[in-house]
Amino acid sequence: MPYRHTIQQHTYNFDTLTTLLAKASPFRSGDALAGVAAADYKERVAAQLALADVPLKNFLEEAVIPYEQDEVTRLIIDSHNEQAFAPVAHFTTGQFRDWLLSDEADPVTLKKLAPGLTPEMVAAVSKLMRNQDLICVARKCEVITTFRNTLGLKGRLSVRLQPNHPTDDPKGIAASIVDGLLYGSGDAVIGINPATDSPDHVATLLQMLDAIIQRFNIPTQSCVLCHVTTSLQLIQQKAPLDLVFQSIGGTEKTNKSFGINLALLQEAYDAALTLQRGTLGSNVMYFETGQGSSLSANAHEGVDQQTCEARAYAVARKFSPLLVNTVVGFIGPEYLFDGKQIIRAALEDHFCGKLLGLPMGVDVCYTNHAEADQDDMDNLLTLLGVAGCNYIMGIPGADDIMLNYQSTSFHDALYVRKVLGLRPAPEFEQWLIKQGIMNEEGAVVPVEDRHRLLQLIN
Repeated sequence: MPYRHTIQQHTYNFDTLTTLLAKASPFRSGDALAGVAAADYKERVAAQLALADVPLKNFLEEAVIPYEQDEVTRLIIDSHNEQAFAPVAHFTTGQFRDWLLSDEADPVTLKKLAPGLTPEMVAAVSKLMRNQDLICVARKCEVITTFRNTLGLKGRLSVRLQPNHPTDDPKGIAASIVDGLLYGSGDAVIGINPATDSPDHVATLLQMLDAIIQRFNIPTQSCVLCHVTTSLQLIQQKAPLDLVFQSIGGTEKTNKSFGINLALLQEAYDAALTLQRGTLGSNVMYFETGQGSSLSANAHEGVDQQTCEARAYAVARKFSPLLVNTVVGFIGPEYLFDGKQIIRAALEDHFCGKLLGLPMGVDVCYTNHAEADQDDMDNLLTLLGVAGCNYIMGIPGADDIMLNYQSTSFHDALYVRKVLGLRPAPEFEQWLIKQGIMNEEGAVVPVEDRHRLLQLIN
């Protein structure tokens, strides 16, 4: 279906909804690389104005990737909840934006609406929003998940303790874990990116993490971020695996490049549930995404990278995950060139995921060859704290020595919790208080005698 808009007697034509969505996106280097970006600012504004007039129902009738050739499209269409969609079914995209910003769209209403929204709908409306709009609406969305603690409550900000080591040395990993715990990090998950994906190696790391959690009765969960097929092998061996991890994308071809499909994810999800390791809940999946992953795999199917990213959230939503993390600046400047683009992309991802009903975290990060620095990350971290982000990363010194990129530190987490009055997950907070790591006011206290925790690395 063709779309058009006229500015100063010049009519801009957009042949398909896919083209319109791409041209309406705020500029980023990845879309320019893919050849789908607007030619100039005028064309982008014309596309945004045309997109504002598109009825939301059109997104159910015109797929950005054909239903017959893509299983993610089939998932989106086949799982759409018409009853949940009904209250907004008469809106155009522009009217939907205005409604989302109104007081009528409160947390309860948005939670009920989530199953009725498709990724393309939320991607489209995000393209019409300023950063403050994305923050305002995302802040209203509360997505709560449970495993051994409760994540996503209002007034809370959790942290993934990321103790990566270039050789997976157990003492090096343990030292980082102790460091993070003593700064109040680790309630989202203690998650290791392994240097190798071998089942025996991953099993050793899982056993070490489980021993720490069980020995000190820490109300959190662990994860070694191996491939889903490795997790399946370990589940069959009854390894102490809490969460199944997998990187996912928004097209069937992207997921094929990751060595996965929906059936494999379903198998892993079902297998993880049989372990029954959660004490408070059974959200057993952990997914990571990132704008540019489909383009980098030459699997974007002509769709802009932000819409591809939103489609990945449909894959995540199917499996009721405990955590979803957009690793926003990790792929590099070819996709998000500088701090401005990274900040915009992170706010879009967080908004879209939350509106679709997902427990969104953000790895506030950049690669060393991007036009960004830690001041940009400070700005983004603060914006995400205001927006109600479920969790961020905690890495020693904000410098991941295994993955070689810059993220957020344990100190950064303390900063944003302090300035915004945020607390850890309630069960984890009580554990920190009991251990003398945090006081009742939420401040980390100096610990003179650390021998009991430091024996972990002996």
